Amino acid sequence: MLKTRNPIVTVLGHVDHGKTTLLDAIRKTNVANREAGGITQSIGASKVNTKQGEIVFIDTPGHAAFSEMRQRGVKIADIALLVVASDDGVKPQTQEALSYIKESKTPFLVVFTKTDLPTSNIEKSLVELEKLGVFFEGRGGDTPYISVSAKRQEGIEDLLELINLFAQVNEIKGDPDGELEGVVIETRKDKRGLLVFGVIRNGTLRRGDDIESGGIQARVRGLFDEGNRAVERAGPSDPVAIMGFSVLPSVGSEIKKVDLIDEREKYVENFSGNVFAKAKEEQIAVVIKASSAGCLEAVLGSLPEDVIVIRADVGEINDADIFFAKAAGAMIFTFDVKVGSLVKKLAETEGVKIESFEIIYELIKRLAEIVDSKKKKILGKGEVLQVFPYENKKVAGIKVKEGRIALGDTVKILEGEKQIGIAKIISMRKQKVEVKEVFVGEECGLIFVPQLDFDRGDVILSLGS
Repeated sequence: MLKTRNPIVTVLGHVDHGKTTLLDAIRKTNVANREAGGITQSIGASKVNTKQGEIVFIDTPGHAAFSEMRQRGVKIADIALLVVASDDGVKPQTQEALSYIKESKTPFLVVFTKTDLPTSNIEKSLVELEKLGVFFEGRGGDTPYISVSAKRQEGIEDLLELINLFAQVNEIKGDPDGELEGVVIETRKDKRGLLVFGVIRNGTLRRGDDIESGGIQARVRGLFDEGNRAVERAGPSDPVAIMGFSVLPSVGSEIKKVDLIDEREKYVENFSGNVFAKAKEEQIAVVIKASSAGCLEAVLGSLPEDVIVIRADVGEINDADIFFAKAAGAMIFTFDVKVGSLVKKLAETEGVKIESFEIIYELIKRLAEIVDSKKKKILGKGEVLQVFPYENKKVAGIKVKEGRIALGDTVKILEGEKQIGIAKIISMRKQKVEVKEVFVGEECGLIFVPQLDFDRGDVILSLGS
């Protein structure tokens, strides 16, 4: 039998627009100050008691790397809160979140934050949103909006009342005795083992139930509420952590009950334990370890070009990761994962470098720096105009098109996009006279070691000495 259930509310918006600080004010917690860099880097679900009833809030990251997580957050929600900092206005992730909301047709209201700041300008933000097709109550439309200051605790009670009213209007219901419907919002590995975090939308999940998510079956061995307390069941609108999966399902997968676990246990594509291709020349090989599937997904989706992931996994670094990285000549990068002292010692012994990060854009920046430092900059470019023999060697008659080419330079020789090889200039002559350097527009003859099979039209790239 359908009954009114607690609304599931997803909080969306641009990075540093005050989403987590707003939730802190609502929950009277202090999550924002505990987060690395002050940004939310995974989806978190929490239940809040209000005068009108309970509300389940789902916080989502605002950083650009976490777009997939924001999109899933919208799909789970009954109501979306689009948070806009009144001193900053509409930004890229604001527009992205709005597009997800419209695509999913999720009922939403707009919350203007940071109204205590002297630079607050709500009217400007209203106009910017109206240009994006959001039309507000009292301004010719039907989208509610509210102004709050989380810092001063202003407007918080009014916001909760508005959410409850909005939920009543939209008639949010579920059946505790109905078919189980849940959604995986995050996965993680900790000392208890593999944990799947979800929100139940319909039915009741009990300890001991056989369930399936994303093609992977499991028997529920433990359930934990949003306060990490063990519980026997989770009903409509309850956030819950599930213990019992031997393989992590994909984030965003539905959670359903099954009659009997298939002993052959189906597997689907997931990041846990994936092994990727080997790195090529001038690429850097890395092993990525992250605290959760959502975080791992965000990292893998933001990597600079020429970073090749040879293995990606959820959880702490283990001995196998060290030996795997050593064999592949790879570095290990961790995101939001602690590295134990024994693992550090093993890595030092085996000569494997580990770098750890708590903020995603610092990890990505570091990888970009390593790529840039490894790449040899192109100092000059020439085209082979003629090929002729000289004392059992091939001479390349070239014209410099860009930069300069010098005696002793290492050069890369290309036929179209195909690399013929890398060689060193051991002789450089201009009109039979030995020279040390030639510049744009000049022609000269070059002899390389080793001898390569180049031809007219090939390109010479100077990488310097």
